[in-house]
Amino acid sequence: MTPYVTITVNGVPHPVAADITLAAALLNIGVTAFRRDLDGLARGPVCGMGTCFECRVVVDGIANVRACLAPVRDGMSIESSA
Repeated sequence: MTPYVTITVNGVPHPVAADITLAAALLNIGVTAFRRDLDGLARGPVCGMGTCFECRVVVDGIANVRACLAPVRDGMSIESSA
């Protein structure tokens, strides 16, 4: 049985698997647009390994966290700009 943790995404709590990256968790709960570019277009994970910077979100008030590199942990608060 996979253990779960609770993360809060844009003010809404979600149970997610405890052993995955934040990007995987966000995609699993249906979040595909992690941020907006300068033209207002939605952006999401592209490379999945921290090279492209498209998966940046705000985690616990810290901006520009690459979700594909951050493991989930119980109580995380995530804000997307999408």
